[in-house]
Amino acid sequence: MRPRRHTLTGTAAAGCLLLLAACGHNGAPATEDAAPVRAAGTPAPLPVPRGRGSEVPDDFNGDGHRDLVLDDLVKARSHTDDAGIGIVYGSSRGPAPGTRQLLTPEEHAAPVGGRSPAVFEAEASCDLDGDGFTDLVVTTDPPYDGEGRPPVPLQLLFGSPSGPAGRAVPLTVPDRARHGDDWPERPVCGDFDGDGAEDLVVHASAGRLSYLRGPFTREGAPRGAGAPVPSPGEAPTGPAADVNRDGYDDLVVRASAGPGGASVVLGGPDGPTRTGAALPTGADVALGAFGRGEALDAAVGALDGTALRYDLPGAARGTLDTPGSMLDAADFDGDGLDELVSSGSGVRVLPGRGAGPTTRGAVTVRPAATGTARVLTAGDFDGDGLADLVVRTYRGDTEDTVAVYRGAKKALVTAEPAVTFSTSQFLTP
Repeated sequence: MRPRRHTLTGTAAAGCLLLLAACGHNGAPATEDAAPVRAAGTPAPLPVPRGRGSEVPDDFNGDGHRDLVLDDLVKARSHTDDAGIGIVYGSSRGPAPGTRQLLTPEEHAAPVGGRSPAVFEAEASCDLDGDGFTDLVVTTDPPYDGEGRPPVPLQLLFGSPSGPAGRAVPLTVPDRARHGDDWPERPVCGDFDGDGAEDLVVHASAGRLSYLRGPFTREGAPRGAGAPVPSPGEAPTGPAADVNRDGYDDLVVRASAGPGGASVVLGGPDGPTRTGAALPTGADVALGAFGRGEALDAAVGALDGTALRYDLPGAARGTLDTPGSMLDAADFDGDGLDELVSSGSGVRVLPGRGAGPTTRGAVTVRPAATGTARVLTAGDFDGDGLADLVVRTYRGDTEDTVAVYRGAKKALVTAEPAVTFSTSQFLTP
């Protein structure tokens, strides 16, 4: 989920979210002088197809089709609270905007201190209880008076044959797994101990991570959790991947929230306890099979170019003269090598080659509408074995267009989107 694919929500960022929810982006009280947005002509949502469980990523209803999570929805008025979290359910043709679900804190969050949270944002997704239905990890804003150790802001919303249903439950982070007085946040899913169950890693503090072993109970408790594990950084970021093909998922940990140095932390029987390769300073990191080795590689983006580290945790180096402040990786043409997507300045897809990604033959994605374009995620949404690219173009708080570009064997991605819609559809009942 790019749901923030590499989004880090540090303690300061969490505080900003609380301020934004109350004050609007400029810190001034929200106003209602603008006319409210309505999704004119948007039909009522179709019933969510009932599934029986699957191993497809982000398949919340378990019907074998990947679903699309939308965490940043169009608002009815500028500077007002978000509508919630949107899910567009998948089909054999990709995301089907008519089959959608809005998750709101009023209906789906666990009340804390007798009230529904104002913040309700998707952070990670995986099948935490092993039932074949993807679950959603969301962050909230539980009451905190600033004294002592803060509460856990994360909640688990479990999938079902009809998608996420009922209310979320607070995630349990045992005291023995915490360190210091930071908020437990920045969750990353992965099978870090190789036992087949999804685990969670969350920030602790002072160079420590809380490692929670799955599977998780429906009450939000992990199967096990020990003392916090030492880490080369403060900010775990996903998605996790088995970079060295040893059967254990690994993850990237930044030195701190925001741009800076990062390291690959390797999983093992005891979880993510071993530091692998140190990565150069950058704004974003994408893991992928870019070529040159048996293991996965890392692309580290900055405004002046992209650094490459091949065959992790090795240190073979390369560079690309292309901005990389936002990076993604996926195999759009089905050749077994990942393409590198750069969306720091426009959206470009750089072909994967045996010698690594190249700017030669790069494809510039034409946005489906005017505005600022950014990549939401990349994955195989139509089940054809080729990754698809999801791009959102936004024009302020109240207008946007989401476009799905299908993977293509020769062109990498289709010139025209296969699906377009606005998240304003979630504003209708």
